[in-house]
Amino acid sequence: MADRLHIAAIVVAAGSGTRMGTTEKKQFLPVNGLPLMAWPLLAFEKNPAVDQIVLVTVEEDLDRALKMCMDLRLSKVKNIVAGGDKRFRSVYRGLLALEPTTDYVLIHDGARPCLTQEVIRNCIKGAVQEKACVAAVKEKNTIKKSDGNGHAAETLDRDRLYEVQTPQAFDYRLILRAYYDLKRTIEEYGTDEAKITDDAVVVENMTETKVAFVEGDYRNIKVTTPEDLIVAEAFLKNQ
Repeated sequence: MADRLHIAAIVVAAGSGTRMGTTEKKQFLPVNGLPLMAWPLLAFEKNPAVDQIVLVTVEEDLDRALKMCMDLRLSKVKNIVAGGDKRFRSVYRGLLALEPTTDYVLIHDGARPCLTQEVIRNCIKGAVQEKACVAAVKEKNTIKKSDGNGHAAETLDRDRLYEVQTPQAFDYRLILRAYYDLKRTIEEYGTDEAKITDDAVVVENMTETKVAFVEGDYRNIKVTTPEDLIVAEAFLKNQ
């Protein structure tokens, strides 16, 4: 159909993964027989609504990543690009690599292997309805705010707290313009880059669009430490 939406996905796997304490880069660590970043790529590959995937990885690993995609027959991976020195620069490069006909884009961490089809569908639906959304789950723990001196200053209302995950999904032109404006703001005025923790922050700060929550999955963990690998492998075996 001519009016079918063009949906793209960006998988960001350009980090160093120093907290894993391994000589191998985190994105290539084996998880149930496949590199860590292969799992979200396969999830997007299998989703019938996703038309195109861009993989962002470390420049020195471009050939290695290409071979992985060829071995796994990931036909939707149309481009593999080198990331930047910060995550938001890597995402911006991924956005620029998408086809200009893209309507909506899902941005996902390559270190989150337990991505389900339901979460992908939730994000696509949320992006179409709201223009900007994030997968999220309600916080289950009690969260206290520090006074900055090692003491509890406030107990936050758990009913209003969400743990934000990826994918984060957006109208393509909205997020591309937001990142362009962010890049220009940093170059002209400077900003605290440490506060740019995810893509939703860029939309929140550079546009007037509100970011909606859509249902994520408690199994959709980010692999950061060796213990996380064990948990992810267990989840994937049952998924």
